[in-house]
Amino acid sequence: MDSRVESTLKAYASDSNKLNRFDGTNFTRWQEKMKFLLTALKIVYILDPDLVPIEEPQDTDCDELKAERKKRSDDNLLCRGYILNSLSDRLYDLYSQLATPTEIWTSLENQYKSEKQGANKFVTFQFFEFSMTDKRSILDQVHEFLILASKFTVLKITLPDAFLVGAIIAKLPPSWNNYRKKLLHTSEELTLEQIQKHLRIEEETRIRDKDLNSEAPSSSKVNVVESKKGKKRKAMNNSNNQTNN
Repeated sequence: MDSRVESTLKAYASDSNKLNRFDGTNFTRWQEKMKFLLTALKIVYILDPDLVPIEEPQDTDCDELKAERKKRSDDNLLCRGYILNSLSDRLYDLYSQLATPTEIWTSLENQYKSEKQGANKFVTFQFFEFSMTDKRSILDQVHEFLILASKFTVLKITLPDAFLVGAIIAKLPPSWNNYRKKLLHTSEELTLEQIQKHLRIEEETRIRDKDLNSEAPSSSKVNVVESKKGKKRKAMNNSNNQTNN
C-alpha cells in the first residue's frame, strides 16, 4: 500500500471519532465538518465540479503524468471512503452503490436539500413566534433568543444588532410594558451588550423589591394587630375602672 494512503487511513482512524455519523439529520452540520476534514487531508478538490479529468493512459505518458494519475486515483478512493464511512449503516448501504465520491456527495445534497429548506423555514417561524414569560429569568430567555437568531447564519442572513435589540424589547412579557416604553423612548442607541446589562439591572431590582415586599407586613395585618391592641387596652381600662369603684 502507498505510504501516503497508509498514513491517511491512520489519520482517519483517529479523526473519524471526532465526526458523528450522518443519519439523515443535521445535514448542514455534517457537511461542514466533512468538508473541513477533507480539506485538512488535501483531497476536497476531488469534489470540485469543475475538476479537469485526467486523460486515459497512453503508452507515451511521461512519469509525471503517471504519478498524477496515480495520485488522483488514490484521492478518489480515499474521498469516497471517508464520505461513506461517515454515514450511518443504513445510508452506507444505500450510497455505496454509487461509484464516485462526487456522485455520492451530489446525491446527498439533492436528497437533503429540501429537508434543509424545511428546517430553515422552521427556524424563521421559531424566531418570530418566540415570546418571553415571567416564569423564567429574562436574561436566560434573551440568551436563548440570541442562540436562535444565530442560526440565521446558516441561511447566510446577518441580522443587525439594532434589529435584534428591537426584537428583544418587543418580546418582553406584559409585566414589563412600562419598562419597554422606557426603553423605546430612550435616545440611547443600545447595543446587544447594553440591552442585556439594562435588563439584568432591572430584573435584579424587581427581585430585590419583591423580597422586601414579602418581608414587610401588609396593611391588613397591621390593622388587625392594631385592632387587637386597641381591644386589649380597652379591656384593661374597664378592668381598672371596676377595681377603682
